[in-house]
Amino acid sequence: MSSSEVRPDIQNAFRGLKISASLLETLSELGYTAPTPVQSQAIPLLLSGKDVIGQSQTGSGKTAAFSLPLLEQIQLEQRRVQGLILCPTRELCAQVAREIRKLGRRHAGLQVLIVAGGSPIGPQLGALEKGVHLVVGTPGRIRDHLERRSLQLSAAKVVVLDEADRMLEMGFEEDMQRILSRCPSDRQTVLFSATFPKGIEGLSRAYQRSPVRVTVESKEKTVESIRQVSYLVPDTEKHKALLWVIEQHQPESVIVFCNFKASVVALAKEFSQTGISAGALHGDLEQFERDRVMAKFRNRSMKILIATDVAARGIDVEDLELVVNYELPAQAEVYVHRIGRTGRAGKSGRAVSLCTSREAGKIRNIELYAGVHIDQKTLPSLANLDSERLESRIQGDAAMRTLMISGGRKEKVRPGDILGALTGEAGRLDASDVGKIEIHDHFSYVAVSTRIADRALRSLRDGRIKGRKFRVDPVR
Repeated sequence: MSSSEVRPDIQNAFRGLKISASLLETLSELGYTAPTPVQSQAIPLLLSGKDVIGQSQTGSGKTAAFSLPLLEQIQLEQRRVQGLILCPTRELCAQVAREIRKLGRRHAGLQVLIVAGGSPIGPQLGALEKGVHLVVGTPGRIRDHLERRSLQLSAAKVVVLDEADRMLEMGFEEDMQRILSRCPSDRQTVLFSATFPKGIEGLSRAYQRSPVRVTVESKEKTVESIRQVSYLVPDTEKHKALLWVIEQHQPESVIVFCNFKASVVALAKEFSQTGISAGALHGDLEQFERDRVMAKFRNRSMKILIATDVAARGIDVEDLELVVNYELPAQAEVYVHRIGRTGRAGKSGRAVSLCTSREAGKIRNIELYAGVHIDQKTLPSLANLDSERLESRIQGDAAMRTLMISGGRKEKVRPGDILGALTGEAGRLDASDVGKIEIHDHFSYVAVSTRIADRALRSLRDGRIKGRKFRVDPVR
């Protein structure tokens, strides 16, 4: 597609933001129709070199808002770190890097490196030595590299602090200060935060130059697109109530939020023992295990994800139908973050909260904070509900199975190569049976329809991808 072939609606919507022709083509291919409010406000400011402090919620399009200006000024011939993005968690790092790579698909040779804790440091050291253009990382691991002198930021033109409030909550303030002090004084500093505690204001005063404030309120979105319901439930009956909620809605995908790791582990164990497709996500998991769980959930190979807030930060799942608050958070703004993962892109969503009598005050605080009304409903008599019957209604195979291939980005494996291996003469599968394909550095995930999963596994094991044999295993 040439610039003259970019859809007129894309051309008109983004022209005023002074986006280059090649990026307009990419936006058109990726299905962008118009800039979101945060993109409309932030992109012109960032392209003009201004420091920006932005307030926007999850799902507002802020990743593209800072990524597009970054890509406009990258000098690909210089393999030096020209942009640094700090994120609170490994999952958000992966999400941001994935978005940048998609938007930068026409930037030949673009090198985007994830530098996050919980992953082996050796491959990061090797990649930094060869040279990269953009680094997306967690504060602790970035500081570690700076102290090792393996990361040089002397050429960094832009530093982005994404979800800065969460990084402060997680105790990264000193790390952020140390990192910012090591960056060039004439850099552009971009700070995105859903809330503005005093620590954020202090960071802005100390490390930004005359920042322009961009504020995008998204509370109306919550009212318009998400139906919110709470049920009064005794503590001892919460598990049965959760089964009833899931059985009533029969979602293909649901996230169940808990406040503590212990609750996540206990719930996941109970579900797995009864044959229900569920996985756990909490802060103590190794990176490989987090990747495995999230790949299965994104790929529709697992219906239920049980997660803590820290672990779930940065989760981005298309068409998420339902969010359940198994335990209500202490802060109203955390509730807004949680339910903001459903009802995106103009689609309807549902959020259900299981509330004990002592948590009634939390519901009132949420309504006041978010300006919403949460329907308070009554559960059927839990004593008359049969847990085994509810479990049997939820059980059953997920729509898709996920396969893991022992080759990824570093082995030059692309999504088209995997799709071709499955649908070409060797595989002869229908493309409609192939779902999401995720390419990581040294491995890849592909989702296939459950009914042909065994056939797809045999096809990939017996065949070749790009003329090479790779190990292929089902993701358990």
